[in-house]
Amino acid sequence: MTTTGRRTAPSRGLVLGCGGTLGAAWTIGALHSLEEALRWDPRDADVLVGTSAGAELAAMLGAGIGVAELLAAQLAQEDARPELVRHFAAPPRAFPPRPAAFPGSPRLARGALRGTVPALAGLSALLPQGRADAGWLAALADQLTPAGQWVGHPATWLVAADFDTGRRTVFGHPDFPRAALRDALRASWAVPGWFRPVRIDSRRYADGGILSTASADLLVPHGLDEVYVVAPMSSVSPGPRRGLGRAEALLRRAMTRTLNDECAALRATGTRVVRIEPTPADLDVMGGNFMDGGRRPAVLETALRTTRAVVRDRLAPAPDPRRTGHLRDDARTGA
Repeated sequence: MTTTGRRTAPSRGLVLGCGGTLGAAWTIGALHSLEEALRWDPRDADVLVGTSAGAELAAMLGAGIGVAELLAAQLAQEDARPELVRHFAAPPRAFPPRPAAFPGSPRLARGALRGTVPALAGLSALLPQGRADAGWLAALADQLTPAGQWVGHPATWLVAADFDTGRRTVFGHPDFPRAALRDALRASWAVPGWFRPVRIDSRRYADGGILSTASADLLVPHGLDEVYVVAPMSSVSPGPRRGLGRAEALLRRAMTRTLNDECAALRATGTRVVRIEPTPADLDVMGGNFMDGGRRPAVLETALRTTRAVVRDRLAPAPDPRRTGHLRDDARTGA
């Protein structure tokens, strides 16, 4: 916001990470808590960055849909927008269809062996090529914008990965190729082994989460006062996990390390970084399958409670280390 050419509020970026069906529900709960605590509308962020499920929500915010509308649709309230209720009520199945018999991207896997792309991207490339259809995202995009166009917010960036080179591609950013929203959104959500890679012009794209859970470092050059990172697939203190959750914890640990580095780079430029991540209570409700739509109501209900406390803690002024002898946990971890 500006008055007579001078800014009267801090410049803010909002970064929404990957997380599948359950991560999207959890993120809406976190956004609700953040909006209440700051008395700030996330649609007013100077830059919106979204990856995978975060891209879905960033696109909605960029198209002018408010957090209250997202929450009402997740809860299927009587006054909710019917098209949003239908969208959230029909997520992908909890398990992918039988994939193809060949790996998704041998070229990308070779890049990981050479050390030119992250190991997680290489492992993702070895998964059999997915066959699930992301038509529900294309339908959402067509509701948000006229065919072939972008959302109204001028800096809505949706992150995908070139599935052959591993190059991060940021649709909506002026330095990257243009794409229709329906294509960019499906590309950012194209989980390897689950969904087909999305072809845009001559390139194939997959879920941006194989490179980074949130790509918060995209905002390093922009000199923002504050960046709020909502990251359902990272956790500073996840606690013990059971069953399938143990395998998911390995993925979460790798994503957390990457996000730590990105947030440290942001903070080194003088930007205040506020990270909002799931607590052990959230992870218990989520379980080990982030696509298990049957858990969506419980995840949202839990998030509305837990994120209120997390946001309050993250927004509290850090104690003076000269008096306390230590830094807050979020200062040490980059939260």
